[in-house]
Amino acid sequence: MTIARRELLKGLSGIAACAAFGKFDAASTRDVTLSPSPGGGLPRKEDFDLADGFAYLNAAYTHPIPRPAVEASRAYLVRRNKLAMPRPGSGGGAGQGFNAKELFAELINAKPSEIAYVPNTSTGENLVVSALGLDRATDYNVVTDWLHFDGALVHLLDLQSRGLDVRVVRPTAEYRIDIDDLARVIDGKTKLVELSSTTMYNGFQPDLKRVCELAHAHGAYVYADIIHTAGAEPFDVKASGVDFAACSSFKWLMADYGLGFLYARDDLLDRIRRPLVGYYQAATMTGHEPPFDSAGETAPVAWTFLRDATGHFEAGSIAGALGAGLAASLAYVKELGVANIQSYRKPLIQKLRAEIPRLGFTCVTPPESTASIITFARKGLAASNVPAKLARARVDVRLGDSWMRVSPSIYNDMADVDRLLEALS
Repeated sequence: MTIARRELLKGLSGIAACAAFGKFDAASTRDVTLSPSPGGGLPRKEDFDLADGFAYLNAAYTHPIPRPAVEASRAYLVRRNKLAMPRPGSGGGAGQGFNAKELFAELINAKPSEIAYVPNTSTGENLVVSALGLDRATDYNVVTDWLHFDGALVHLLDLQSRGLDVRVVRPTAEYRIDIDDLARVIDGKTKLVELSSTTMYNGFQPDLKRVCELAHAHGAYVYADIIHTAGAEPFDVKASGVDFAACSSFKWLMADYGLGFLYARDDLLDRIRRPLVGYYQAATMTGHEPPFDSAGETAPVAWTFLRDATGHFEAGSIAGALGAGLAASLAYVKELGVANIQSYRKPLIQKLRAEIPRLGFTCVTPPESTASIITFARKGLAASNVPAKLARARVDVRLGDSWMRVSPSIYNDMADVDRLLEALS
């Protein structure tokens, strides 16, 4: 079946709307098909409201939101303002009529009961550290690495200043973290190994399965920041062996700021402390309010906790419009196919790797990386004429003091890559 892009976008809008309000099923997609990868049905430029005249190669910083997801958020707000929909209830969104949690669980091969909503990746990481009791000085240690997310490193190093033993492994000369270097600092007192499945700086990807085998052999847990993996390429939490993982949704899940996910293996939940307590964690709750239901009671309320990730990590309500938009963006990503997205991006990354070093840069992304990003280093980059040249060419990439990160997505094509190369020449 062959359909025009306009019709495909219309179909995807319908799918996303169904997903946003919990009606996503096979019937929703039977009239919409996409060509197989590589490249089939892509790029998807017209699915996004990008500013005219820009080559936006910075999706790893913030991914634009597809139009179907924007419409799903708008539709939620209209319905919510009319108070014509179910009121929010226990389950962190279940009563609000969208199924982002279920769609995300499917994306990473988890169970919905293993997924909790969190405001962002950093909150997820903080909750895991607290659930393991590592936010108080203990006899345990935490192992991490130099390429892990800056925000998480700040958190751990702050705890180090208060007495926690934090061991930070340095990268090799090839811009990787060596598994043998990790092995040298993991011991019987290691409580947590914390790393990124795809590093923010250069797209290095540790062998998570080997890291987990090493950590588990010493009785340690593994937490992975998956913000640059989930939605960017196929990822399976079960195959990786990670115990905990978290991500925000404003990057490769193509949604907005303020909502993300925390994964926690369900067989671990009874072994860890509940790091926060709130209304939406209750499975049952009975209030003993006067004047009719208080005589003889020893407490004003009786409750039991949910035994899943929600019951451990979700204290209260979430932003409904964000949840509706996130469900729609996840449906959009699912329909396009994460493997298709990765395959489409691959030749763009390959050309960048081949051409940019000829312009005076050093590629610091390992060649075996399958990441959605590629990073190049050059001393004094921020003080050079490169930022001004890119601004004149209306090309948007991520620039640091001495590095440039490029992250194309499904709205980019080879012309965007050529535009960047010309601007740098």
